[in-house]
Amino acid sequence: MDNADSGRLLTAALASGKPLAIVCHAPAAILATRRNGVSPFAGYHVTAFTNDEEEAVGLRAKAKWLVEDELVNLGLIFTRGEIWKPYTVVDPNLYTGQNPASAGPLGRALSR
Repeated sequence: MDNADSGRLLTAALASGKPLAIVCHAPAAILATRRNGVSPFAGYHVTAFTNDEEEAVGLRAKAKWLVEDELVNLGLIFTRGEIWKPYTVVDPNLYTGQNPASAGPLGRALSR
């Protein structure tokens, strides 16, 4: 969430217009794109492992922060499907998947 190299790589990948795919907890890396409180991902529609899924596995209360909350705080538009079900979001070259079950559908979306 705070690795400067990761932030630069993600920012460049987004700007390239090429598909950028991130699944489950990995969208937390978007937090590293923040510069002076602003991210180039702000306003994008995304999904990631949800607060409800964290609760279901018993980790919500133990976490210092939650991916869903932090992405919303950064200005991204977070959407979700049912917990544990595949759910993907594409906006426009950013492909995100909610949980491990979303990896297959996300891969198929990339191959279109």
